[in-house]
Amino acid sequence: MARPRLRGNRPRRVAPYPLGQIPDSVLIEIGKQIVHCVVIGVPDISGDSFGTMFAQAVKGSHRSSPLGIADVTSGALAWSVKTVKSTHPFEQRVVRLISGRNSPDYSFGISNPRDNLTKTGQAVLSIWNARVDEVMSEFQELRIVVLVRNIDNREFSLFEEEALRFVPEDYAWSLNKKGNLEGREKASGTHRFTWQPSGSQFTVLRDVPGSVRKFSIETKVPTVDPATVLSLVKYSEDWIKIHG
Repeated sequence: MARPRLRGNRPRRVAPYPLGQIPDSVLIEIGKQIVHCVVIGVPDISGDSFGTMFAQAVKGSHRSSPLGIADVTSGALAWSVKTVKSTHPFEQRVVRLISGRNSPDYSFGISNPRDNLTKTGQAVLSIWNARVDEVMSEFQELRIVVLVRNIDNREFSLFEEEALRFVPEDYAWSLNKKGNLEGREKASGTHRFTWQPSGSQFTVLRDVPGSVRKFSIETKVPTVDPATVLSLVKYSEDWIKIHG
């Protein structure tokens, strides 16, 4: 059915494609940029590099130094962009996504995070939720897009999901052997979060959805040595100016 018209409803700007339905054109554009990296000898793909690739693929803008969790934007849509290294991207079922540094001490004044694990865990999730709220005050939709990569084998998978707020009361927290906090769903016992007191790093464990797209580079890509690249751009030493 067509979208109903609502009284007082603001016009909704159209996303490049429906949530989770990544088109072939995006895969091909990302694949082309990966080929370029291989040609010039880039050994791997960083998160920042993938952000640039994805922005170009969706004709968006890459916030190279983002405030918050919005890395790429296009109209009313924002993405938090992640990449994960894997031995077998096609078979990967769960990914660990580093999702920023959440400091309960800075945000809530919790100076001893192990004193009350439940309080600390709920604070960590509240910080994430506040970051989602911050993005949603500017954009109509926030997605998380993930590239699972093995650049040596030239295999990649790509998926995206809506960036959801978490209900802090739905998770139980405990310490693991390394002294880090782990959050598990109370209903299923499934491990969903890890938070490290040292460095305040927050990691979310996400299931790879059935809508994941998979692609590979089938041709043996030639590499171009630096001397050849410099020759093509007619480099000379007077390009370099020494100031001290």
